[in-house]
Amino acid sequence: MALLTVDAALLRKMFLAGAKNLESKKEIINELNVFPVPDGDTGTNMTLTILSAVKEVNEAQDKSMKALAKAMSSGSLKGARGNSGVILSQLLRGFSKVIRDYDEITIPIAAESFAKAVDTAYNAVMKPKEGTILTVARAGAERAAELAAVSTDFEDFTTQIVQRMQEALDYTPELLPVLKEAGVVDSGGQGLLEVMRGGLDCMLGKEVDTNFEMPQASAESKGGRGAASDSISTADIKFGYCTEFIIMLERPFTMADEAAFKAYLSSIGDSLVCVADDDVVKVHVHTNDPGLAIQKALTFGQLTKMKIDNMREEHNERVIMSSQAEETPAKDEPRKTFGFVAVSVGEGMNAIFRELGVDSLIEGGQTMNPSTEDMLTAVAKVNADHVFILPNNKNIILAAEQAKHMVEDKEIIVIPTKTVPQGISAVIAFNPEVSAEENLEAMKEALGYVKSGQVTYAVRDTSIDGHEIHESDIMGISDEGIVAVGKNIEDTTLEMIETMVDEDSGLLSIYFGSDVAEQDAQNLADRFSEKFPLVDVEIHSGGQPIYYYVVSVE
Repeated sequence: MALLTVDAALLRKMFLAGAKNLESKKEIINELNVFPVPDGDTGTNMTLTILSAVKEVNEAQDKSMKALAKAMSSGSLKGARGNSGVILSQLLRGFSKVIRDYDEITIPIAAESFAKAVDTAYNAVMKPKEGTILTVARAGAERAAELAAVSTDFEDFTTQIVQRMQEALDYTPELLPVLKEAGVVDSGGQGLLEVMRGGLDCMLGKEVDTNFEMPQASAESKGGRGAASDSISTADIKFGYCTEFIIMLERPFTMADEAAFKAYLSSIGDSLVCVADDDVVKVHVHTNDPGLAIQKALTFGQLTKMKIDNMREEHNERVIMSSQAEETPAKDEPRKTFGFVAVSVGEGMNAIFRELGVDSLIEGGQTMNPSTEDMLTAVAKVNADHVFILPNNKNIILAAEQAKHMVEDKEIIVIPTKTVPQGISAVIAFNPEVSAEENLEAMKEALGYVKSGQVTYAVRDTSIDGHEIHESDIMGISDEGIVAVGKNIEDTTLEMIETMVDEDSGLLSIYFGSDVAEQDAQNLADRFSEKFPLVDVEIHSGGQPIYYYVVSVE
């Protein structure tokens, strides 16, 4: 008998089955990554993104289509990591915008929701690139549109969509030469296909174990949600309770209501994040009287997901238990004009950013891409009108941009830094005497004056950028791609740096990682200086894992 419609119960099972299939294929997808670096990888990022949505879906008491759509969308948006994870979250967001208005999904509605998903994802990416997850998603949406008027069976409809997506995935190497050289298909597209396959298997009656081992809380700004540093005195914590809840609206929440509510919360606390989205309002505020915030919120509707943390108590516990190095104390100061959030890893790198005036650090980078929610948490700690975010990794920029649109009480400005050296140059270029717009232009301009390089090891055999690479080889990766491959760390690093230096170069900065001795870094600097005596050399302890050296040439 033909399956004519999909209700909320079946869609929920299909979504969980899709998430489970993605989770089970995570390592296979990771192996498809073109760059053989030991990073978080596409499979990991997409899995963590969808598991954030799974958590909200499983916790939802309301089993309606509208509630399911909301959970899939908001959960994935907050948990989005890496470019592939952000695009996946945008696909789910667009899909949810259509289905939330129906109790049952028909084939034409499904086709409309796929089209909306693709439009939303493409619009979220500044420069969409074909041969990626976007291409695979679009192929599925186009096939859905072709079938919408003629198909009468959801099983056949979905099967043909998955087949078309597989064909599009197989063709991705023809659209992206780097995939063809490496002999792989696009990893993000493969991840999306696994989600669809899992959902299709469920629709066809295959039994799927949908028990998930949920990941631990991801890397956040150092020091957690409340007090940002163990070196803060509890007397410096002006508002002691980190208060979070969601209002399930029972009456219209107008723009005037929203403005008045935010003004009220600002009068009793700080670190305000208030996001109104259809029938719910998400609130995060630091206050000394959570009851006042709750009382006011109750005038708009019922509350759920309530969480109140005593930041002073948490702070004292963290001081007792933590063996980590102290951060620069966050002072109890009035709201300022400008603030900074930076993604960083390694005590040396962290110290440099703190010395340059960065307010909040997010632990992460290439080895663990922070989520959109991590960004929101860090931003909430910065009491400033304009907050600059330095992602310092090309795979984190989209998550930062997504966070930018979810903060209401301050302007978020994302500087598209792709490396830590670019982030450092951007902060140095900041001028507190000029406007946010002028600083944005100056900081972006500064990125063009620095060349970055990183040295790490290969985790798999591959062919890329004209290099045959074998597992455990040492790789030098500059802004231009992989420029040096060898067996020796120092020799490979020097070879990489030589490709970055030209007649205009005046300064080489070397940040050595946790696995490199300072004397080894000095030996590298000495060898470089013998070849390029007119270029100044600085050595810094970066303390970063995985990457033996991070260097910049200016």
